[in-house]
Amino acid sequence: MIITAVDASTRHLAARLAVVEARVRAAVARRRIDDPDPDDRFRGLYVSETQVDALLGGEPGPLLPAAPGPDAAAALGAAEAEADAAESAGEPIRLRALARAFGLDPLDVELLLVALAPDLDPRLERLYGYLHDDVSRRRASAGLALELAGAGTASGAARARLRPGGPLVRGGLLVVEDGERPFLTRALRAPDRVTAHLLGDATPDQALDGILAEAVDVDVAGADLLASAFRAGARLAYVRERVGTAAVALAARAIQSVAGPPLVVDLGRLGPADDPREIAAAALREARLRDTGLVAGPLDLVAERGTGAIRTLAEAPCPVVLHGARGWDPGWSRTVPFLMEAGLPSSAERHRVWLGALDGSAPAHVGEAIARLPFRLAPEQVVRAATAARIAAGAAGRPLELDDIAAGARAQNAAGLERLARRIAPRVGWTDLVLPVATIEQLRELAARARHLDRVLVEWGMGRTSLKGRGVTALFAGDSGTGKTMSAEVIAGALGLDLYVIDLSTVVDKYIGETEKNLDRVFTEADRVNGVLLFDEADAVFGKRSEVKDARDRYANVEVAYLLQRMELFDGMAILTTNLRANVDEAFLRRLDAIVDFPLPEVDDRRRLWARNLAAAVPLGDDIDLGFLAAAFKLSGGNIRNIAVGAAFLAAEAGRPLGMVDLVRETGREYRKLGRLCVEAEFGRYFPLVAVAAEGS
Repeated sequence: MIITAVDASTRHLAARLAVVEARVRAAVARRRIDDPDPDDRFRGLYVSETQVDALLGGEPGPLLPAAPGPDAAAALGAAEAEADAAESAGEPIRLRALARAFGLDPLDVELLLVALAPDLDPRLERLYGYLHDDVSRRRASAGLALELAGAGTASGAARARLRPGGPLVRGGLLVVEDGERPFLTRALRAPDRVTAHLLGDATPDQALDGILAEAVDVDVAGADLLASAFRAGARLAYVRERVGTAAVALAARAIQSVAGPPLVVDLGRLGPADDPREIAAAALREARLRDTGLVAGPLDLVAERGTGAIRTLAEAPCPVVLHGARGWDPGWSRTVPFLMEAGLPSSAERHRVWLGALDGSAPAHVGEAIARLPFRLAPEQVVRAATAARIAAGAAGRPLELDDIAAGARAQNAAGLERLARRIAPRVGWTDLVLPVATIEQLRELAARARHLDRVLVEWGMGRTSLKGRGVTALFAGDSGTGKTMSAEVIAGALGLDLYVIDLSTVVDKYIGETEKNLDRVFTEADRVNGVLLFDEADAVFGKRSEVKDARDRYANVEVAYLLQRMELFDGMAILTTNLRANVDEAFLRRLDAIVDFPLPEVDDRRRLWARNLAAAVPLGDDIDLGFLAAAFKLSGGNIRNIAVGAAFLAAEAGRPLGMVDLVRETGREYRKLGRLCVEAEFGRYFPLVAVAAEGS
């Protein structure tokens, strides 16, 4: 007997297939006896009797013996004995392990072997065609499979093994094709992944390319509890996660302790053309082939495309942990899951993950500074961010810097919020602010609050008794142009985050209930990014509730009440700006962590603002009088910026250095834009310049 298989598992498979071939020989003999016209030249279409004899006596496939015949049973007995010894020694026998993992009975195994035999021995393709009396039908039909497996085609119990509810079809081990044909003539096909697995190939199914992930080993609370739930009989768990929590690491560690290294699938990587249900079935089959559990999520986007995929995963017979940001919906599956919340890794653990992901490439001072970064990243995102940081530093040909790590972390942000907000990469710092010392001190304290949020609220337990979210919210109140938006940009830059400015035109809607929906989308997407959320001119949305006089007042108050609740649950950093603090509802003020007032600048601050806005590469005339500009005109920083830019255009058009005449004329235009009168008491000796401009206009 010539067998080319190299291990006990493959030799066992070869012996089982040899029995299938012996049964094919017997079936061919029966056909010859029962055939009323064996000399029909069209018998088997183009497979002649001579060809059949040649196939039966020809070269075997790479797994099958040259002459199985009566020796097949003896060979099988020897292979089974060898398999018993191998299993006793701890060597798995793949066919047996597959039968246990998928709950197959002996008939199921026989049917599976019949279906996959043509994929292992090309001779059986034509022999199956001969037995079907149709050379084009080269896979076993249901009727032929039942015959070769020794089961009657009239047996309801035997036929049920090939039904959708049977373990072969339900487990994805067998595909019954040609559903429109009568049952006994439907073709059976074993997926390539199943055949490859039985031959010892561990390459995952091609359908899972791009969505398989690796769990990061993180010490996080809850893994032992989840493992205990599986040992107590649970087969499904749902872990609700928030930004920065370690749901995947928690699930992987729990399954590792009860079933070995799990299969981890990132459903967030599914493309628009991918069928979630097919992907779920392939992932589940892969996990069962490996005889382990499955970790899959997030479910949020999958749930929007139907519940079929979730139901497939939830009703699996192996340990499955699903995770997502929303609560579990009982309508997703009849299976009752074990529910739990994902925990946040400690600051020390997150720091360890960062250093491990950077793999010694970070200088000591950078490694220490990482612990102070306020990024809310899951461990898997940390690994990707560290990879991006190393690539950026390598491309620049320099050692890794903290800015590289911050950029890598920002690159993990979901893109959904950019459809609802304008993203600003901060380009200004603390030295660019011209504000009173007390105001700057408040801003620095606000940044520190965001930086140490987890340590104070989680590790020190200060947030244990509050139902409020872990986010930071602040109100910046002051006249237009006093530096509110710029200060938000400075804080974002100090934290290494991007600033997302909410466009109120995409939020406020005249139809009842739509504003709440739009804001919910904003906050939902904001929860998925590491950034600072800025509601500019926020009193347009967060205005005071009023006395109910009509239906519109009632719904407006409901809108504000909803926003109050949604703000409470926000875990990120949100800054609201307003020109009219008195217009903001008092309930909002109570829920804010900080209120920062931005006064109009005094003389000294105005002088600094004038100097800063004129300190670029602009050619200046000798007559520039910053002292006069600062003392005479009570303007905000934004107004001063407008005047400086406008005056520069005037000078450029005139082809000369920027002078006082340009600044004074542009100041007059800014006054008129603001609705203020240009009076001689303020403009002094320069008043004729603006008076002439006023007459000309």
